[in-house]
Amino acid sequence: MNDSYKELMVKKERSFLQQLLRIACIVFTVLLGMVTLLTGNIILFIVVVVLGVLDYLIFQWTDIEYEYLYLDKEISVDKILAKTRRKKAAKIEVDKIEILAPESSHQLDSYRNRQVKTMDYSAGHDLPGQKLYAAYYEGSQRFLFNLDDDFVKTVKSVAPRKVFVE
Repeated sequence: MNDSYKELMVKKERSFLQQLLRIACIVFTVLLGMVTLLTGNIILFIVVVVLGVLDYLIFQWTDIEYEYLYLDKEISVDKILAKTRRKKAAKIEVDKIEILAPESSHQLDSYRNRQVKTMDYSAGHDLPGQKLYAAYYEGSQRFLFNLDDDFVKTVKSVAPRKVFVE
């Protein structure tokens, strides 16, 4: 297989607040549905249907995966909602990356005090077989990714002075 093509999927973990929101929405909808069945009130039935739609949307917004695709000196990031909808999140040219290194690396010390816009396309922490990496891009953006060694090695083969593995 050609080394200029790599693909990686990362599932974003839900925060405690998102988990709590999902549970609370379902419990409230089910309880109101039971009350609606007991009373037979048409207005409560409409409210239950609206809450069901709201629950569906909340489940969509809290079930996120990221797909990283490296192809010909370009990293594209797609955001996948609930394994059904795909949205292009970012397109990063490797030539314009200033540095790509693990988030905890001392190589990023001189970049940490910069006031840049951070785009988080990661799980939020290291995963088994994947480290949390930060990429500073064009001096104005910082991207966070969970990358495995194979993906980083491929990017490093194109830009060896910009990519650090430590």
